[in-house]
Amino acid sequence: MSLKPLIPSKNSTPSIPEPDFDDPSLYFNRELSWLDFNQRCILNAYDHLNPFLEQLNFIAIASSNLDEFYMVRVAGVYDQLLAGVSISENKTYQTPNQLLGHIIAKNQKNLQLQYQRYQELIQQLPQTGYQIKQMKDLTDQEFDQVCAYFDQLILPTLSPLAIDAYRPFPHLINKAINIYIDLKEGKQRKQAILPIPQLLDRYYVLEGEINTLILIEDIIIYFLDSLFKGHQINQAFPFRVTRNADFDLAEEDADDLLAVIEDYVQKRKNGMAVRIEIDQRYFNGSPSLSDNFFTTHFELDSRLIDQIEGPLDLTYLFSLRQLIGQTSPQFLFKPYQPYLNPKLLGEKLFDAARRSDLYFHHPYDDFKPIIELVSHAATDPQTISIKQTLYRVSKHSPIIQALKLAAQNGKEVTVLVELKARFDEENNVYWAKELEEAGCHVLYGISELKTHSKICLIIRKEGDHIQPYLHLGTGNYNDKTAKLYTDMGLITTHPGLCQDAIEFFNYLSGYCQRPDYRYLHVSPFEIRDSLMDAIDEEINYQEEFGNGHIIAKMNSLTDKPLIQKLYQASQAGVKIDLIVRGICCLRPGVKGISETIHVRSIVGRLLEHSRIYYFHRNGQHRLFLSSADMMTRNMVKRVEIEFPILNKKIEGTILNFLNLQLSDNQHAFILDSSGKYHLTRPNNDPVVNSQEILIQDAIDRQKKLRSQQHQGKTRLVSRTKRKPRLLGNLWQALRAWYPFK
Repeated sequence: MSLKPLIPSKNSTPSIPEPDFDDPSLYFNRELSWLDFNQRCILNAYDHLNPFLEQLNFIAIASSNLDEFYMVRVAGVYDQLLAGVSISENKTYQTPNQLLGHIIAKNQKNLQLQYQRYQELIQQLPQTGYQIKQMKDLTDQEFDQVCAYFDQLILPTLSPLAIDAYRPFPHLINKAINIYIDLKEGKQRKQAILPIPQLLDRYYVLEGEINTLILIEDIIIYFLDSLFKGHQINQAFPFRVTRNADFDLAEEDADDLLAVIEDYVQKRKNGMAVRIEIDQRYFNGSPSLSDNFFTTHFELDSRLIDQIEGPLDLTYLFSLRQLIGQTSPQFLFKPYQPYLNPKLLGEKLFDAARRSDLYFHHPYDDFKPIIELVSHAATDPQTISIKQTLYRVSKHSPIIQALKLAAQNGKEVTVLVELKARFDEENNVYWAKELEEAGCHVLYGISELKTHSKICLIIRKEGDHIQPYLHLGTGNYNDKTAKLYTDMGLITTHPGLCQDAIEFFNYLSGYCQRPDYRYLHVSPFEIRDSLMDAIDEEINYQEEFGNGHIIAKMNSLTDKPLIQKLYQASQAGVKIDLIVRGICCLRPGVKGISETIHVRSIVGRLLEHSRIYYFHRNGQHRLFLSSADMMTRNMVKRVEIEFPILNKKIEGTILNFLNLQLSDNQHAFILDSSGKYHLTRPNNDPVVNSQEILIQDAIDRQKKLRSQQHQGKTRLVSRTKRKPRLLGNLWQALRAWYPFK
């Protein structure tokens, strides 16, 4: 039975009075909302529910996030400012100058919060057996060791760069740390820059009863005299340049997209500066002199210079966490093994998929069956062809190796490798060449669009008939991020879904007309319309039965037409629960506009990445999973897939999961109408930590499976009948709060 068209509603167009939905007060700005998300990452570093090293990890995550934000989003705003654009965006209607000022002000508050917590955590670091010292605080013995390290391993690699009429200002590597030096020779003032080679370790470890770390910039600054003999050093401090990575890709006339992408990546390395960070702890004079130096040489707005009271580039905490965690795992999250049923591997996986749809919720369910789906097909004599889209894959991807092997074994292998996946272009260009050399048919994507969909289609000859197997998911075919990101996937042999998938790949690889899909919705043509229609339908159900309910889970919500449609639904009284991890431009709780809309953001141990869209429909539930967020780029600039969950047991499992997330009272930040997020934890109510509950559930299922195997009663544990273990009767209580009948 086809899912399209939607069941006709009594009213083709809901009769809802429309206010001025262009009123900028009804929206939050995208960039400022993103900074709110990064603040939630920082606040996790203050959360004592997270082990000590994980708190440090959230500090590093926030720094990594912010680098990309400046390279792309702030760069775009700054480009608009320089180009004289009058209005920056279509919701809050701020000018680029206004928006840049608001971004900088909000980010300064975030930086203060981040570095305050960094200092607190570094003071507590000795509990792990490590400490961070500056050169001036070392003992004589420690100093001698560091001196030898500098002479032997650092000094030979350094290249000081004088700046004068004969030696022009150097090009500095994006995100690398450099030393600015203000010198004096006699009465003559000079300036120099000392880039710190990126291949050097960020810190040096002195082993002892308590291991001591010294940051490399502190070592180099201490010994600068050895590089500038005969000069007086007036001032020296670390600084860091972040460059614009927001370039348009000229694809229209490209004869060789691979070459265009490689040129684009090189161009990005030379982008103009969009931020200068200065470690002001080393100042011993007026910072204004150095500010003038940077604004002049980098042609940069002075507002984009951040003076920071602490080390630059706190992403070094990623490696510090790993170093300490090797010997002190008690300061990390307790590790766990994802659930893995051996009956979902190899040929047994195909047998199970023929019997029923298979649902996976990663990382609680192991990603290995998804890898096995492709790797087994690669050597399976019954497999005729494999077709797959790839957006982001790991550097040593088992999926890529399986696809190469399949082509070498004579299978027909077609792979769309999205070369335009931001910051993965070089990796994807490399893999595209590898796949081509192995004999795969490689597609580079579609002009002016990014193919972000997650789909794999395997065609087998079984007996005298052809049997397709289809995997659809919300996340990438990346075995590394599948351990950290929460995503959902489905393996199915449903004839309608498989036929739609066949037509989808034919459309990507050939010149056929746009397919008329029966079950799938594919952007840039259909997903927004399908969601708008489903919301309209829920409005009609609300008007007739008074029980309209929408639940949507996504990474970000920015699309203005969809936000306006949700406002219309709220005006009609539809209950709307939104689980939005990142950016949310919708303003909830506005009287007469969004009173029935509730927004929460769950930021915890795992990165919430799945996209789920649920519509109550007077008890005739409809639930979709998708690769697309409710973002304009996903609706009109990307090839995305939204697919229905047709198996009622799987639908129930996903609804139970949504229930659980809506009841999370440990890592859920609630958005109010003023734009503030509140982390509220109950005093007396049972603790509901949705991610930890699902981790424990995976552990329990694995134990149960081992027990059954031990008893000789191994059977396929139903993935859809289980319920996460909760305290007492909490699960039943949750079902009562959100009844799905």
